[in-house]
Amino acid sequence: MKRWSQRPTEIRNLFNPAFCGLILFRAMQGYEEVEPCGMHFSLALLILPLCLHKDSREVITGNSRSYLLKITETNPQIQVGFADRVTAMLPYTFEGFGLLMERGCISVTDDGRLQTVPGKVRKSVTGTDETKSCQRAARFAGKEFARIVDRATIYTTFGIRP
Repeated sequence: MKRWSQRPTEIRNLFNPAFCGLILFRAMQGYEEVEPCGMHFSLALLILPLCLHKDSREVITGNSRSYLLKITETNPQIQVGFADRVTAMLPYTFEGFGLLMERGCISVTDDGRLQTVPGKVRKSVTGTDETKSCQRAARFAGKEFARIVDRATIYTTFGIRP
């Protein structure tokens, strides 16, 4: 990964660690609404590629009254290139986690689950329409991951071998 000052402006703007951290935080909040014990680290790695990719995000937010498994079944285009996006987004995901940990916004439980720390991030969803859409998609994905429960099912649904 290149030093911050050596990255292109577009990359610095699109994959800002604070914004990526916020998306991860919103997903963890959504997860905790269903399952208070916290999100598995392995599931959190899927959040940014799912919510920052415009086509995937639009499918998810456009069908938010449905279940994630049903959405991916009826919209297989979400799976196209997903594994490659996950791999490409790992450094930005880790930067987002690093910032969240450094600021005390998340904690890691004894069994390795990620939990949000209350009162550290503003509850209101603000920003441009696109950033709001990313945050809503993250919350929805987090809730759905908690409802599905089985990590292998989630990974398989998106075409990734667990």
